[in-house]
Amino acid sequence: MWSTLALFTTLAGPVPPFLLEALAFSVPALATFAAWLGRGERLFDKLRLPWRVWALGVGGLFGYHALYFLAMQNAPPVEASLIAYLSPLMIVLCSALLPGERLRWWHAVGAVIALAGAFLVVSDGGRVAFHAANAFGYGIAFACAVVWSAYSVLSRLFGEVPSDRVGVFCAATAILAAFCHVLFETTAWPQGWSWAAVLALGIGPVGAAFFTWDHGCKHGDIRALGALFYAAPLASTVLLVLFGRAEASWTVAAAAVLIVAGAALASRDLLVSRPGAAPAVG
Repeated sequence: MWSTLALFTTLAGPVPPFLLEALAFSVPALATFAAWLGRGERLFDKLRLPWRVWALGVGGLFGYHALYFLAMQNAPPVEASLIAYLSPLMIVLCSALLPGERLRWWHAVGAVIALAGAFLVVSDGGRVAFHAANAFGYGIAFACAVVWSAYSVLSRLFGEVPSDRVGVFCAATAILAAFCHVLFETTAWPQGWSWAAVLALGIGPVGAAFFTWDHGCKHGDIRALGALFYAAPLASTVLLVLFGRAEASWTVAAAAVLIVAGAALASRDLLVSRPGAAPAVG
């Protein structure tokens, strides 16, 4: 789902980032509220969450996107994206701090191999240059990676919170994004079929994707998830090529090999079960 983010964003047209974020995140929020009301559940009860959960949910969703947009405005998109894509590696490494988790060499090596694949596809074959003049933007991009990795790893500590509460965080993100739009941007609404792209954004990459990611981080193998995350930029590039918005190149094939190999290595615990060993939980 996240691999469709770039495609749907381009199809949405020249809509200011915070406005697009507000519109897109409104979709999963309204859908979640409608589902609760349809089942006769009280919305107020769903909002009664510990402040730590609120801070993590809103800080993760809104904080990540706000920092990402700010990084893109203060550094070349390629370099900023590469730094932001350090987050899956951070997720794998920081997972060792979680209760009951153990980091082994294949987790870290697999994540690094997958990162190399993401570097190839995002940088278009390694054509990238970092300059000191963009240090502020690079710092913001790094903060972006830290926020997303922290959100993903710390979600494991709140496994008792149902994943449907992500809808509440989507609503808060939409409200904060709308506020930022009013303060910093000039309004330019989607036109015609662009509204369909906005709806698709809200259903997939900024909607259902966050619900499934929340469930995965709380109940799945978070080290494998971190490495598998690198499939997103690869699949995103493939989609852009298929829809004529990017050109195919050898780097896409090479990146595919690296990302698949790295993800497979990091997922060794899931792919290879030891005789007599109990299935891994989490």
